[in-house]
Amino acid sequence: MLKKLLTIGAALFLLGACDDPAPQAAAPPPPPPPPASFMVFFDWDRSNLSAQAMSTIQQAASAYKTRGSARVTATGHTDTSGPEAYNMALSLRRANTVKTALVQQGVPAPAISVVGRGEQGLLVQTGDGVREPQNRRVEIVMDGAMAQVPAIFSDPKSYCKALSDKYREYRTSQVGEREAAAMYQCEQGNYAAGIPVLENAHIVAKIPLPAPGYRWPGQPISPS
Repeated sequence: MLKKLLTIGAALFLLGACDDPAPQAAAPPPPPPPPASFMVFFDWDRSNLSAQAMSTIQQAASAYKTRGSARVTATGHTDTSGPEAYNMALSLRRANTVKTALVQQGVPAPAISVVGRGEQGLLVQTGDGVREPQNRRVEIVMDGAMAQVPAIFSDPKSYCKALSDKYREYRTSQVGEREAAAMYQCEQGNYAAGIPVLENAHIVAKIPLPAPGYRWPGQPISPS
């Protein structure tokens, strides 16, 4: 009888094991977004930016802020009019002008590489000495994964407390009225009123933020 019961128990155990779902493999990470590119065009023999060029640069800066960690390359080009050596220098000036504008729009300078190609890489193939507007350009190319919002932003209460604690740590005897009022707002759950004031206080006083380089609700900090 005992042997029969053991046999039945073993069979039930095997059946139960068969019902257990197989462990699932972890989902693969999402593929990085495809590279984004923008073109900024220039007048003949010029490296200054038109209103249309600035609009394009603003679009590129917005795309960078969405990605956050993108690598940016600004490659300058010229048409075939003028000496080659002069055009090489002109193409580099154009690329640096675009870089400066991108930085002003909030793209970190270390993320941007500049390249001057002169008459190489024509968009429109022409003979020598031809003024072709489409060839007088800077190509902005960015690639890299989408920025991951730091986890601390998922809990504004904890983030607000981290700001308050760090500010008190660095400013033990110099908590101003605005900062004290912002801390009170955080304690009352009014994070939209408290957090920006405390973040600004950290930035002005050069106190590291809880998520360095990011402000609530998870946007990269633009230069002032």
